[in-house]
Amino acid sequence: MGLLPKFLATALLTGTISTAAVAADTFALDPGHTQAIFTINHLGFSTITGAVHDLKGKLILDAEKPENSSVEVVMAADSVDTGFAARDKELQGPAFFNAAQFPTMHFKSTHIRVTGAKTAEIDGDFTLLGVTKPVTLRTTFNRMGQDTTTNTYKVGFTATTTIKRSDFGMKAYVPYVGDDVSVTINFEGIRQ
Repeated sequence: MGLLPKFLATALLTGTISTAAVAADTFALDPGHTQAIFTINHLGFSTITGAVHDLKGKLILDAEKPENSSVEVVMAADSVDTGFAARDKELQGPAFFNAAQFPTMHFKSTHIRVTGAKTAEIDGDFTLLGVTKPVTLRTTFNRMGQDTTTNTYKVGFTATTTIKRSDFGMKAYVPYVGDDVSVTINFEGIRQ
């Protein structure tokens, strides 16, 4: 069985989710519970962590055939935040994210491969600084069900990838500041 079917079969038998949730559903990204976190090496001395705060997107989830699902997310370049204002200003400037000329980053899935009962690889096109390159998100299904605190139906995933920033034209201080950027995405979506 692939991603979600074992979980869904158990959930349907126990009545913890309705059959209405099994068909393809659209989930809007919940900005209060979704994170895009990145880490990068700084001169070999430390690892700097940052986040992109302004994210918008949606997931179309076919729970019975996850390979038919799709996801699209847009991130605002001027929301990059490392917790240090001077560095963030430089990161949003022309040497790095160049937020004035390229205000958004974009990910759109192209193919999904189920790799386990709760895992999949999501291939997609990632656009940064006007350059589009293929990226694979290694994804784990966390949970799907009713959020009783907000009376909404939600789904959650965690995905990881590594990108080489120079592939997108972001070459400032390479190799002293790391070229490889590790990314973790914690996605929570609200069914529409």
